[in-house]
Amino acid sequence: MEGMLGSPAATGVFTSLLNQIGYAAKLVTSKVRRAGIADVLGATDHVNVQGETVMKLDEEANSTLIKTLKRRGHCAAVASEELDEIEHFSDDPRARYVVMFDPLDGSSNIDVNISIGTIFGVLRRDESAIKVDEKVFLKPGRELAAAGYVIYGSSTMLVLSTGRERGVHGFTYDPTVGEFLLSHEDIKIPEKGSTYSINEGNSGRWTAGVKKWNEHLKAEDKADGRPYGMRYVGTLVADAHRTLLRGGIFAYPSDTKSPEGKLRLLYEANPFAFLFEAAGGSATDGTQRILDIVPTKLHQRTGLVLGSKKDVELFSEFAAGKR
Repeated sequence: MEGMLGSPAATGVFTSLLNQIGYAAKLVTSKVRRAGIADVLGATDHVNVQGETVMKLDEEANSTLIKTLKRRGHCAAVASEELDEIEHFSDDPRARYVVMFDPLDGSSNIDVNISIGTIFGVLRRDESAIKVDEKVFLKPGRELAAAGYVIYGSSTMLVLSTGRERGVHGFTYDPTVGEFLLSHEDIKIPEKGSTYSINEGNSGRWTAGVKKWNEHLKAEDKADGRPYGMRYVGTLVADAHRTLLRGGIFAYPSDTKSPEGKLRLLYEANPFAFLFEAAGGSATDGTQRILDIVPTKLHQRTGLVLGSKKDVELFSEFAAGKR
């Protein structure tokens, strides 16, 4: 995997950090595969900062990532969806990066054996900053040094990008040799797809523009490739992974219940927006580019629409009332 990791200006520290994330993914894979027989299914008695009940496997994955990233001194701090505040490791200038992550996306699907995943983003630490604090993480997604996710499905796959110029690559875990092997080189999302992914159970809370867009996709028009097929798992990693490989659109727009949106900007939206743009797609909150949003707090939420360029453009037109 090492040969695909770096950027032209990459150092051994950067590559080592990404390998640490890969190593953590191997450990989490082992826990996921044995979840049903190792007493790590079900919920804990804890509630996280998001107001959500913490699942046992959530806690295991979070602990694994923190311990692994702390080990070699390359990471100065981490921010996790499961933690109220950042976990500070070091102010040493040799700790050049900070990492933010959702340790286990799709917690509600853990106990029913549906694909789940880990999402992460890496930021370079400001060299002029003497002390590492929350402000280091509050940067727009366009400043990410790397982003990726791990999907624990029929196989375990790590999808990673270190920037548009380096592309997006997928590595499938081979348990017989204990390594992630390149299986999907230079992933490019189709310019237009034929499927959409959205929770239509929320339709009563959507704006008029989103409702109109949804009806448009379901209307018959063979010349335009409609109706679109609906595909919705309910795990962001699984729905986004399928959309990245096959094209189409994933949408979790803001609505009357969640006017600021539901998904977390730092841990979910930014990493996926970074990946989709690097693969030739687009990502928006419905009105602006996700990667241009300047966060003001660690657990900031946002609407998220990502996918094929033409499909996202069409959504934006409907959302703005232009269609």
